[in-house]
Amino acid sequence: MKISYDIAKNLVRRGHEVTVYTSDVINDRSRREVEIEEMDGIQVHRFRTILKGAGSAMKLFVTPEMIPIVREKIDTFDVIHLHEYRSFQNLVIHHYAKKFGRPYILQAHGSLPRILAKQRLKWIFDAFFGLRLLRDADRVIAISQIEAKQYENIGLPREKIHVIPNGIDLSEYNSLPQRGVFRKKYGIGDNEKIVLYLGRIHRIKGIDLLIEAFANLQKELKNVKLVIVGPDDGYLFDCRKLARRLRIDENVLFITPLYGINKLQAYVDADVYVLPSRYDASPISVLESIACGTPVILSENCCVSEILGNNVGVIVRFSPEELRQALFEVLTKKELLRRFRMNCGPVVKHFGISNAISKLERVYEEVHGGIK
Repeated sequence: MKISYDIAKNLVRRGHEVTVYTSDVINDRSRREVEIEEMDGIQVHRFRTILKGAGSAMKLFVTPEMIPIVREKIDTFDVIHLHEYRSFQNLVIHHYAKKFGRPYILQAHGSLPRILAKQRLKWIFDAFFGLRLLRDADRVIAISQIEAKQYENIGLPREKIHVIPNGIDLSEYNSLPQRGVFRKKYGIGDNEKIVLYLGRIHRIKGIDLLIEAFANLQKELKNVKLVIVGPDDGYLFDCRKLARRLRIDENVLFITPLYGINKLQAYVDADVYVLPSRYDASPISVLESIACGTPVILSENCCVSEILGNNVGVIVRFSPEELRQALFEVLTKKELLRRFRMNCGPVVKHFGISNAISKLERVYEEVHGGIK
């Protein structure tokens, strides 16, 4: 998760010692030993994951080699910051943090609700482990007022909850790539408009709604391309099938995940970025888009819409017709598009990672009395 990495990296820059315990799911090399490496001053321990098939049912990646190391080392940490909610690693930390009296905070990153898939498994986790994990936390971090309310509904007192919106490292956007590189790479003409989605290809992201709205838009606007970028999270086949059924597949590009400069090129060349999620608590991609000067269209189900408002784009209900109308207005009204672009710079300044880090440091100080 990039936000976890950005937090750790910027804590190191401020002089803190940061150690990360994680699974090896992303960097699996079929090894038996724990891999330890340093990244930007962060000491990263990757533990071998077992039962990958079973664990992937709820992304509960089991790393038993982590247990003795946590038991031995946990007393050396001043503060523990748990990212995500339902994980094996959190259960291990919770057990030993309580045993040795070490403070921990938990940041769910939007993973609290039991919605869409795997609801029964989530209920079982919550009933047997999760609620205790949350209630024993010294503090919890919400990224929006909506998520803060979710914590409260579980029974957490308001004084335990700190609202700290996600931020991005603005220094990564100081020197943006030249316009036109992405278009040339993928054969998109200068006279064509680009509607961009960038993120996981999962049903919760509402990509089906976007494809349907785009099909209707094509009846009014020509020379428009829909570009869908991201890793398949079980929904790519359905999206391709829908585009073919609506007979728009010639104008829809599915591109594998882009990183670094390649991702920035996509944002810079896009005319509008769209995130029509059924639910999305932490859409970092929205901040990335406006950092590149590209306006956004969001469903009201994206929690970031409560703080962005309509300054850099349009907020719509989860409706293909409303989304089609918003796309038409943004792509055809030059003055509206120009105003949104002009607002991107001033708005994104409020979401620099340094603001979030300063707030996190204050939370750490509350639970420990000062970081050593």
